[in-house]
Amino acid sequence: MRYSLALVILFVQSLFFATAKPLDYYFPDSITFNPNIAKPSEVLGYEVGQWHVRHDQLVQYLRVLAEQSERINIETIGYSHEQRPLILLTISNKSQLDNIENIRKQHLARLSNSSKDNGGPAVLWMGYSVHGNEPSGSNAAMLVAYYLAAAQGAEIEHLLDNTVILLDPSLNPDGLARFAQWVNSNRGMALSADSQHREHVEAWPSGRTNHYLFDLNRDWLLLQHPESRARIAKFHEWKPNVLTDFHEMGPNSSYFFQPGIPSRTHPLTPNGNVKLTNMLANFHAKALDDENQLYFTQESFDDFYYGKGSTYPDINGSVGILFEQASSRGHVQETINGTLHFAQTIKNQLTTSLSTFSGVVEHKAQLLAYQQSFYGEAEKLAAKEDFSGYLVAADGDEQKFAEFLILLKQHQIDAYPLKSDYKTFKAGDVFIPLKQPQYRLLKAAFSEQKNFKDNTFYDVSGWTLPHAFNLPFEPLKNTRALKLGADVWQKPSRASKSELVNGYAFGFSWQQFNAPKMLNFLLKNDVEARVALEEFSASTTAGVLQFKAGSIVIPAGLQKNEKWLELLNQAQSRFEIDVHSIQSGLTSNGIDLGSRFMRPVQSPQVLLVGGEGVSQYELGEMWYHLDRHLELAPSVVEQARISQISLEDYSHIILVDGNYSQFTELLKNKLNNWIKKGGVIWGHKRGAKWLVDNQLLKAQSISRQEMSEQFDTKQLLYKDRDHLSAKQRIAGAIFATQMDLSHPLSFGLQRELLPVFKNSTWLLKPTERPFLTVGRYADSPQLAGYTAPENVTKIANNASVIAHRLGRGTVIAMTDNPVFRGYWYGTSKVVTNALFFGGLLTE
Repeated sequence: MRYSLALVILFVQSLFFATAKPLDYYFPDSITFNPNIAKPSEVLGYEVGQWHVRHDQLVQYLRVLAEQSERINIETIGYSHEQRPLILLTISNKSQLDNIENIRKQHLARLSNSSKDNGGPAVLWMGYSVHGNEPSGSNAAMLVAYYLAAAQGAEIEHLLDNTVILLDPSLNPDGLARFAQWVNSNRGMALSADSQHREHVEAWPSGRTNHYLFDLNRDWLLLQHPESRARIAKFHEWKPNVLTDFHEMGPNSSYFFQPGIPSRTHPLTPNGNVKLTNMLANFHAKALDDENQLYFTQESFDDFYYGKGSTYPDINGSVGILFEQASSRGHVQETINGTLHFAQTIKNQLTTSLSTFSGVVEHKAQLLAYQQSFYGEAEKLAAKEDFSGYLVAADGDEQKFAEFLILLKQHQIDAYPLKSDYKTFKAGDVFIPLKQPQYRLLKAAFSEQKNFKDNTFYDVSGWTLPHAFNLPFEPLKNTRALKLGADVWQKPSRASKSELVNGYAFGFSWQQFNAPKMLNFLLKNDVEARVALEEFSASTTAGVLQFKAGSIVIPAGLQKNEKWLELLNQAQSRFEIDVHSIQSGLTSNGIDLGSRFMRPVQSPQVLLVGGEGVSQYELGEMWYHLDRHLELAPSVVEQARISQISLEDYSHIILVDGNYSQFTELLKNKLNNWIKKGGVIWGHKRGAKWLVDNQLLKAQSISRQEMSEQFDTKQLLYKDRDHLSAKQRIAGAIFATQMDLSHPLSFGLQRELLPVFKNSTWLLKPTERPFLTVGRYADSPQLAGYTAPENVTKIANNASVIAHRLGRGTVIAMTDNPVFRGYWYGTSKVVTNALFFGGLLTE
């Protein structure tokens, strides 16, 4: 019996360890290691690649390495949303580590031309697995760190003498943890290579994204998340010469490294960057050739959008390199290239990490010289422009304006406040000069270019930051007539608010970005509030003030919470919004405070529909907006469960972009009845399409098929298919819409012009009924990014936002995502208004 049990245990162990690869699988025999440095298996309890490493295990091992090796410093540069540490290893020889701050300063000094010395170490940033379900990178990072800590001999000494390596082992800790839990939980002792096995098919949402379901590889420029903000702060502290970005792609591919498609490099990226990328590619090719591994270059991927990890460095004087490994999406999977084991994916990422080291050391002088020239040329290039910089206006929303300028500041772009009015710009607005080290990044952030050498895009083609924030801006030829502050813009310190005492009522403007968050805080604390559907002027302790439509009024006589005034004082201080004491219900102009146009508002109870078929990105973006910007806690419910819950518990339902085919006829009837009883439903993109298709929205649409059929396809050759596809789609561009400023969904907007981000060809026709079309695309709507002329013409004058009553409820649809990637502060106002004022429409 004992003998049989021993055989069973041995058999079980053999199943597990059959896939385990020891260190000599990953490293050649020629490399010797310091035996006093812990191997990964000695800390993890298993070999690299045998299991998917959890983030906590990864951190634990790297901390052990830092304790044992004099070559490594380790620091926590921030925390993810789920409070996982963002760790960064600084690796070099001991003498350089002991003097690391001076080396950093000397490196930066060379970029400002204050030092002519082009010596010193090259700086590398090695970044792994920004997509959590592309885990070979983070697992390889352990091996890279072990090699740098423990390898012995002349080669490693030469590397450490000539470089400072910043190792970022997990760019997305929350996503990596989610994915590791999934695949480890679903693996058996006998591994399944079937692509349909549960281990290889993640549940919704996937581990690709972070806590709020954002793709962090699109956030390098937008900086909406703590992972990105911590990384960019450290990036600019060092300004590395080379940054690597390790990813995965479909199982049936091979291995990709840049250069990507040559014609799809952003025009602001210098040719020197392209040459260095090609130069480093030779090292990756040789290393993979030596391993007999398949690979490709100059296909599929581009170097265009500067918000990705491999392109953000390119506009900041670095050389960004993208690596894409075919994914096993688990521990082993059958592919067209044979059985792909997780260990092999890790080994390839290790191989190109080491080839990067070789290429950087051999061409260190060229990399240092290139980066110095990149910044040295900035002012000369700026001087050749036909304008000197950009004026940007706060446009009545100082809070949104401050967020915009804080974003620029994180990218080391300087702005200077106007001391007096200039044309339509006011004192306190800013001028952003081209003549500064970040000249190229500034131009990219403000670009309104509409056509490019190659109009096919892997990601978006337009991302103009002031358009996203809905801020008026214009280039300025010269600054002679400007009166500017001598110091760079800084966020104003918080001024103390005067304590509110007795008053007939209190009112505040809806223009400031934090106003909805403040209103929700008050409503959740049982403070009664009214919204003014029309403007009025009233006597206050500060004199007669005008309150625009959308202003919030807190009538003293309606309050039941004894602490309401204390809460109001607390709110105006916390949210930095001026609250004015109104002295009488009789106004000097416009509606009185007891008017029927002064309507009650309630804190929304939001049902956000998610689950399979729904875009996890767009759901995450909406969740992020509600949670972070409004302090609303939506109930996220998978569409498969909607029919099982009571809709009466919710005031609002939101349908983001997605396929809602799981909605049954019974559920459709249930939704119809819920709306007619007073519910407010919002849909955008395919969420809006579902409302049209199911006759809840009284409007007609223009289908994607109709948009595609505009294009002449006669006599096209097979090679023309990609070009045709690029013309038929909208990869991501910015369009001008015109909003009805008298409509409650437009409250808080200052201008009829509202830029929107569009990455879909689905359209709404304007309704013939009056008052229903809230927004429509302009006559000449294209503002930035590429869109084929046929599509631009078709988009012009069609509806962007439609809203109407249905029974006692409201149906609202928008053709575009109002909270795209979290940084579209301008259009987010529309969905915010739908939550607080959508039930107040009279048509």
